[in-house]
Amino acid sequence: MKLFNREPAMWLGLVAITVKLLAAFGLDVSASQQAVINAVAAALVGLALAVMAHDAIGAAVLGLAQAVLALAVGFGLDWSAEQQAVVLAAASAVVAMWDRTQITAPAPATAAPRPLSGV
Repeated sequence: MKLFNREPAMWLGLVAITVKLLAAFGLDVSASQQAVINAVAAALVGLALAVMAHDAIGAAVLGLAQAVLALAVGFGLDWSAEQQAVVLAAASAVVAMWDRTQITAPAPATAAPRPLSGV
């Protein structure tokens, strides 16, 4: 994927400037909402880079989930801290289950021990 090449920071800057430009010309977003949009963009770029590098994809997915939840809350999602925690815990569980399928143990599983015979 050559979209990002070696310039992910340039793309993030472009997103930040575009959001500021849109806000300057009528898009009704606050400064905190702009910050959250930029955080989501950073999480998306981090996920894309992790996928391209085949490294730490699970962590990038969780970062993206956190950023998207922050974006939703920033734009009015009315969830309690407990509800947010449960959603992020579920996302963590899904990522952990996926990670488990991607990892190979460095040593084979040991055989079940033989039952002891009566002496």
